[in-house]
Amino acid sequence: MSKTCADLHKLFSKAKRFRFPFDEKKIPQNGIYILFEKGEKAHGGERIVRVGTHTGTDQLRSRLKQHFTNENKDRSIFRKNIGRALLSRDKDNFAKHWELDLTTREAKKKHGHRIDFEKQKEIEKKVTSHIQKNFSFVVFEVKNKNERLTLELKIISTINQCKDCRQSKTWLGNFSPKEKIRRSGLWLVNELFKTPLNSEDFQKLKVVVK
Repeated sequence: MSKTCADLHKLFSKAKRFRFPFDEKKIPQNGIYILFEKGEKAHGGERIVRVGTHTGTDQLRSRLKQHFTNENKDRSIFRKNIGRALLSRDKDNFAKHWELDLTTREAKKKHGHRIDFEKQKEIEKKVTSHIQKNFSFVVFEVKNKNERLTLELKIISTINQCKDCRQSKTWLGNFSPKEKIRRSGLWLVNELFKTPLNSEDFQKLKVVVK
């Protein structure tokens, strides 16, 4: 996997890079995003730390905004995981409240009285600041949903199974309460050990990544 992962990093490092603030009109409506993180290195360049996509039609732009700007950790597992690591690093007892999902009306009714919402807003702003300052990304178009999901998991598995692609000692994810994040060096807990990319997959990637 090391050679394929190195080739992936080289391919994505040459593609157009987006940083906050970004022009969403330049982002395709359907596709996959590849996240890089400041200070993380692999294969002679910046290390890929997350791969993601979307399930709904024409939702890639919306998904990226959920990560970068929308301050609602229950709509972005990436934001939730960044918050978990920040709270763990700071030994903040609010961590147990951060875990509560208040998406539904029933959940708000059940748990809302337990939450210090001013504190939660404070953490959300810290998460936003960290993401906007430290992450950049590449996107490429994949219109078909099944193709997106299959390609996403293959890229994730390829990176996770690479022995030469690991996090730095100062990586925030080292503080994550999620073992899979600490072990993988990726802001991910799913699709880590699925089928990796083969040579045919990689050739297809070379055509669509620009």
